[in-house]
Amino acid sequence: MSPMRLGQAEATRPTTRLRMLLAGKRPLVVPGCYNALSARILEHVGFEAVYMSGYGTSLSLLGLPDAGFATLTEMAMNARLIAGAVRAPVIADADNGYGNAINVVRTVEEFVRAGVAGIHLEDQVAPKRCGHVAGREVVSRREAVLKIRAAVAARDALDRDFVIVSRTDARGAHGGSLDEAIWRANAALDAGADLAFVEGPVDRAEVERICREVRGPVFYNMTGISPRLSEAEMAGLGVAVCILPGQAMRATMMAVHDFARAVRERGTMAELELDAAFKAHPLGDMHGFAGFDRVRELEAAFLPPEAQEKYADTLGHMPRSSAGR
Repeated sequence: MSPMRLGQAEATRPTTRLRMLLAGKRPLVVPGCYNALSARILEHVGFEAVYMSGYGTSLSLLGLPDAGFATLTEMAMNARLIAGAVRAPVIADADNGYGNAINVVRTVEEFVRAGVAGIHLEDQVAPKRCGHVAGREVVSRREAVLKIRAAVAARDALDRDFVIVSRTDARGAHGGSLDEAIWRANAALDAGADLAFVEGPVDRAEVERICREVRGPVFYNMTGISPRLSEAEMAGLGVAVCILPGQAMRATMMAVHDFARAVRERGTMAELELDAAFKAHPLGDMHGFAGFDRVRELEAAFLPPEAQEKYADTLGHMPRSSAGR
């Protein structure tokens, strides 16, 4: 079982590690999380990087849709908690930068200090909304490019390895087109963005055109109205990064709903069935996954020997000591 991060952080900065991943296998598949727990599960399974979903943050933290309700403070806080829980580098949704180009400067600074490895910034007007929900509007070309320039300048002042992904919603926005989206993607790359993210292509032909005409690495969001492609297909097209932003949240919603319905319909003994199924699951040792073994290791290393005496003659889950491994 992969250990919790507590006291076991990587020496190499997450930004540098993300750069190394981006230089390697393509596409880099990055599933989405919405909190520290879901991030840890994704890392436990073996994903080398994780993505903080903006929709997932808004819905899990606020109980509200991705319609511009989550603030910079709330998004950066969630990013900080996620980055602090895993060793895998985190790419975070930074919405539209929460204001104009000057606000973008602070947005980049907050996410850098939160410990994430990169962010994507979109060109929507405020309040923004999910890139797969109708009713989106985008700012002017000039404003979109200036916001990316501001983001790059702020990044370079703090950590040049921090990854800036420029997202454009111009394909599906009011009055938008794929031509406009590709123009904006290339303009953002010219302004210093590391990857270009054209949100919401509707079929494979549009993805092919994006990969052919965008003059830099392509960041692809496989969700909503966009086509589903295999890793081999994306590699053939030239996709650099593919995020799967909301699937973990949807899986959680289904599981919690089904459990609640079972208890509502069959009573409290439904919990017994869940408990048995959970114990047989790869994550069935919840206390071990949470990190109680690591806590005991740290106690043995840094507390007086008598601190171990509290484990004698007590009831409940017994964390394993290093000596017992």
